[in-house]
Amino acid sequence: MKIGNVETLGSAFLAPMAGVTDMTYRRLCMEHGCGLGYSEMVSAKAISYKNVKTVELTRNYEHARPLTLQLFGHEPEFLYDGIKRLEDARLSEFDIIDINMGCPAPKIFNNGDGSALMRSPKLVEEMVKAAVRATNKPVTIKTRRGIAYGDEKAVEIAKAAEAGGASAVAIHARYREQYYSGFAEWDVIARVKRAVKVPVIGNGDVDSGEAAAKLMAQTGCDAVMIGRAAMGNPWIFAEVNAYLAGEPFKQPSISERMAAALEHSRMIIEHKGEYIGVREMRKHLGWYCKGVKSSARIRAEMNKMETLPDIENVIEVIINMENVRD
Repeated sequence: MKIGNVETLGSAFLAPMAGVTDMTYRRLCMEHGCGLGYSEMVSAKAISYKNVKTVELTRNYEHARPLTLQLFGHEPEFLYDGIKRLEDARLSEFDIIDINMGCPAPKIFNNGDGSALMRSPKLVEEMVKAAVRATNKPVTIKTRRGIAYGDEKAVEIAKAAEAGGASAVAIHARYREQYYSGFAEWDVIARVKRAVKVPVIGNGDVDSGEAAAKLMAQTGCDAVMIGRAAMGNPWIFAEVNAYLAGEPFKQPSISERMAAALEHSRMIIEHKGEYIGVREMRKHLGWYCKGVKSSARIRAEMNKMETLPDIENVIEVIINMENVRD
């Protein structure tokens, strides 16, 4: 599918997730069939103020494309200025600009950002217009069904974004009050698809190729976005691609999962240094080990990891345990 002038590599996209979808994990997912990657959400105001740590979040591997940079904020002027500053820096490493209008976190919401933008369709339109003025790249939004139960806003927000010049909208089919609990109500995605002419990306409870196909068939959406089901599982994109193509897919073996985890570990350490990289890999390795027997004992060892050799040792133990069972 196309978003503006950007051709995606498939119909399964990686959702933006803070603390998860950094440049290293995006690269892995792209290597396993992700059609479009998303950065962690980045503060437009912080970029406008030239915050060094924030700008660092916009780094990317040049070959891990196409890629979307997701920004958050509620002030059009800072969004515009942040994008213009990135145009002079490394915005060339991204293909699309996305505005976060769905984050439910209290710190974000209470500041008027993320899902709080659903309170004002007019502001949504102004935010999109500011971004469109600042760049010639496609601008998209990611939002939710609404803020509170029974107060559905997705269609209204999608129309406002389209009026502002958005090239696509992504809908997480949960209310802000739900956070990530309960079930996603996919019907709202169908209502948005009928209401706008731009591509619609469906998000919520896509955890398999079969689920992706059902979501697309039920709603008519143009692509699916995968979040939590992709954590420690970059192969889910290949699974979705195979299912949609009517082709078989073989789930990776424990050895293959651990090989990817080791590759991920080396990349993140190269990117962030051993101290930070190893500590971030503790959670990632836990996700890679989902379903592994005796994982509770293994996770206890993961929490003690301090160096790359520590990671290598834990991975070797996991592989050996599986070989003994086989």
